[in-house]
Amino acid sequence: MDWFDAPGYWLARLVFQRGLAAIYVVAFLVAVNQFRPLLGERGLLPTPSFLAAVPFRRAPSLFHLHYSDRFFAAVGWAGVALAAGALVGLADRGPAWVSAAVWFSLWALYLSILNVGQTFYSFGWETLLVEAGFLAVFLGPASTAPPVLLIVALRWLLFRVEFGAGLIKMRGDRCWRDLTCLEYHHETQPMPNPLSWYFHHLPKPIHRLEVVANHVAQLVAPLGLLAPQPVAGVAGLVMVVTQLWLVLSGNFSWLNAITIVLAAASLSNGFLDPVLPSPPSQLAPLPAWNQVAVVAVALLVAALSYAPVRNMASPRQRMNSSFDPLRLVNTYGAFGSVTKERYEVVVEGTDAEVLDAGTQWKEYEFKGKPGDPARRPPQVAPYHLRLDWLMWFLALPGRFDDRWFLPFLVKLLENDRATLALLRVDPFPERAPRFVRARLYRYRFSTPEERRQAKVWWVRAPVQVLVPPVTLEILRTAGLGS
Repeated sequence: MDWFDAPGYWLARLVFQRGLAAIYVVAFLVAVNQFRPLLGERGLLPTPSFLAAVPFRRAPSLFHLHYSDRFFAAVGWAGVALAAGALVGLADRGPAWVSAAVWFSLWALYLSILNVGQTFYSFGWETLLVEAGFLAVFLGPASTAPPVLLIVALRWLLFRVEFGAGLIKMRGDRCWRDLTCLEYHHETQPMPNPLSWYFHHLPKPIHRLEVVANHVAQLVAPLGLLAPQPVAGVAGLVMVVTQLWLVLSGNFSWLNAITIVLAAASLSNGFLDPVLPSPPSQLAPLPAWNQVAVVAVALLVAALSYAPVRNMASPRQRMNSSFDPLRLVNTYGAFGSVTKERYEVVVEGTDAEVLDAGTQWKEYEFKGKPGDPARRPPQVAPYHLRLDWLMWFLALPGRFDDRWFLPFLVKLLENDRATLALLRVDPFPERAPRFVRARLYRYRFSTPEERRQAKVWWVRAPVQVLVPPVTLEILRTAGLGS
């Protein structure tokens, strides 16, 4: 069917599938490395307790059949292996059903993790990964012509990601409308990177230009995705450039990477030919069953788009929400408001038996989030440090969450090795501390003069005590810990 095939997007499919596979590799590695201490049998928010409280119909997951940390590890490593195979093209070396089986397995495995991940998986790029992953199931292997309906579906997903983010900014914080948000954002974003300090100190006119460019990329360029070539391709390139700017200025897990990968769906072979190998001269059509599945998926996406479109049109627009338990068609958005001041929760411990004014407290250092003022913010993305991100939310007004944070303190007092592996520095390598506490600090980037003189990237001042000194006995009396 000539109308069904889109051979002019063969390279776009190649970039999308290989890029998505790379992101899957990262996502499954993150799960393998972090899931057990966060959500395992003895994690901060144990998955078995969640499964006992939430039925399958609300959170479809393979783990409703069985959960153990060992079984989870098998699932996680299976995801890594399948994604690595797709990345090097193994999924393309068989018939269409092999490609579909590989991509379906990746989607089902990651959805199973996401649906039991609770607050540690409550990020927009999680649902974005599974939604894009579902569409990848039906795109077909490299020997076939890409189906035009799914190229359109991928563009529609990119449209919702960008346009939804643009709308929520304009409806949200006034600083997006008066063009001042970027005077704060580089300093207060969840996870600054090595260049964020320099971006923060750009002249104010540049910050205003950044905001204008953001509005163009999120409110104007998405409309171009609905146009024929070359307009659609130019719109996609605008989004790619904007996302690369974000990659340079901060750590946003794989959000920027997957948005760039999605933008490939707007680029015809003419855009990609100069940098990629030429597509094959002969492409087979998708088998009949795959064509039927593509039409069914396109109709399903159209039907399920009603709720996200209604949400985008609503003055009470919600960010990053799913409207079905399989997370097939979702709504997206980011930074509807920008914090103007940065606060950090600093966790400290002491092995002193009795507390007094001279007690020496030692800080726990996290891998990504600001702590030691002299430490330069690291590059983390596209890897995702889930605990570090939750620590950023914890410091926001009204966002303190003792459901996982107090169990985290218990793990520190127990000297739990799996939990401590999530941290950069354990100040008590020999034995557990007697007391831990949590204090709130106000952080700001140092000025260039402070940077030269004191060799610090941050300047901080104490604000208040969030959790007073507690012992393991106190927390166990409160029903926490074993």
